Amino acid sequence: MSDPRNVAHDKKVTQEKHKHPEAAPAAKRSAEDKTGTGKTAEPEEAPKAEQGPSDHEKSVAILSKLKEMEFHSRANIEALAQLTLTIEELKQGEFSEAIGSIYSAQDAFHSKIATLIETYAAKCETMKGQ
Repeated sequence: MSDPRNVAHDKKVTQEKHKHPEAAPAAKRSAEDKTGTGKTAEPEEAPKAEQGPSDHEKSVAILSKLKEMEFHSRANIEALAQLTLTIEELKQGEFSEAIGSIYSAQDAFHSKIATLIETYAAKCETMKGQ
């Protein structure tokens, strides 16, 4: 018995051939044109090089991602503060220190990313005119 994936693939290929029967003759005609059978082929257009985003556009995208990270960092700080209050209400002091150290690390990250965003935004502004 054959593999069902092969059967499904064969079925798909057959369906594609039936959906687009004009594709094969066009390819055949194109080949005949190149063989010099008397038919004139239209000059082929040079493929246009796709221009990707500029350095400025890429930098703005990076800045946007950094701002998104900063937003999530702020949300994490708020969630950790709420957890700290809840732990204190539950009188589970043994976890206060652990939450406090995570809060400090998140706060340090938030400060660093905020500084990075400031300097990166300034760099993006200087690239704008280029």
